[in-house]
Amino acid sequence: MTDVLRRGRASLAFAFFAQGAAFALLVTRIPAVQDRYGVSDALLPAFLAAVPILAGVGSVATERLVKRVRPSRVLRWSQPVVLLALLGAGAGGAGQVAALAVALGVFGLAVGALDASMNMLGVSLQRSYGRSIMLGFHAVYSLGGIVGASLAWAGAHWHLALWVSYLPVVAVLLPAVLLGSRWYVDGEPAPEREARADGGGAGGGAGGGVGFKLLLPLCLVMTFAYIGDSTVSNWSAKYLKDVLGGSEQLATVPYNVYMVTTLAGRAVGDLGVRRFGAVAVVRLGALIAAGGFAVVALAPGPWVGMLGFTLLGLGLCVLVPQTFAAAGRHAFEQHGPGASDAAIARLNIFNYVGFLIGSPLVGALGDAWSYRGAMLVPMVLVLVTLGYARSFAAQPDRYGGGHERPRTADVGRGSNGL
Repeated sequence: MTDVLRRGRASLAFAFFAQGAAFALLVTRIPAVQDRYGVSDALLPAFLAAVPILAGVGSVATERLVKRVRPSRVLRWSQPVVLLALLGAGAGGAGQVAALAVALGVFGLAVGALDASMNMLGVSLQRSYGRSIMLGFHAVYSLGGIVGASLAWAGAHWHLALWVSYLPVVAVLLPAVLLGSRWYVDGEPAPEREARADGGGAGGGAGGGVGFKLLLPLCLVMTFAYIGDSTVSNWSAKYLKDVLGGSEQLATVPYNVYMVTTLAGRAVGDLGVRRFGAVAVVRLGALIAAGGFAVVALAPGPWVGMLGFTLLGLGLCVLVPQTFAAAGRHAFEQHGPGASDAAIARLNIFNYVGFLIGSPLVGALGDAWSYRGAMLVPMVLVLVTLGYARSFAAQPDRYGGGHERPRTADVGRGSNGL
């Protein structure tokens, strides 16, 4: 059992890494995509908004799909689709806007299914281990994002065509994720899932009876966290250059610093949860993130602003993984494994809600008021998280002392085994 879980954990970690790299390769090359296809500035926001909207649709579909199909199977086939859609987005040319729309549409739908199923498996593995490991998966996602952003920078620096930048990455990651998917560990054996789909079992019916009241505080925390994250990803460079007077070269640094500190915070975050409990870690993360926004808003110059973005990475990094873990844990305790999967799929939608709200919100406030004042809005929203911190409490309030609990786990063994 221990070897099964270890292989499952390693293969799922690689899936998180591959997704982080693929997503970074797309979002960091948006200007190049726009130039290649000749997408107008007026049309570009519609393309960018369509991806998270369709990802939300994909997440909703996954909630229904996993009533009959294991999350490991959804992840196994959605991840290659994401990689191929990434390659498709870079393969077109001038005037082929319809082809771009199809590629981004497929990317969005598959990303929703991938994000939901990936976190379902992460939460079920954490339950099997009996201790916090969820932050580690998201740390590997951050590492993938850093690698993807670095490869995107190299492609832009050497003026490589998009498909030339994307093809080697897809050629390496695609067979690797298919191979690794053989060892994914599902949290619920197939017979139980099939019985539940037919109306039996503890989680039967529509998503195992997960109530909106149970998820509402966690949905708000997820939304606020992604409003903060999208503020950094979309506005940090402009803010450092136009508001704080940094050079154009220096303006590229804040997001990189944010990504590195996000990786560092997540790499040690599980230890904090095991030692102090999820509630304390979430509270500390919210306070650090709010302090980071305050420093950014009040910074007299670019270097102090850089300190603020560093604090933001250390603070925001713990909120999303712990929100997924808390939703899965509470739903499982009340209704069983099927409810855990449904809760994570529903919660995942608010990832995209926050992403859609964050960038336009800060931009509108910045234009109408000031960008310094706009930075105070995500600060206040993150502070609201403190009021919902008790929603992260486990029973007991922390995972155990590092010992695994024996528990039935189901391992995907290729397409014939599923």
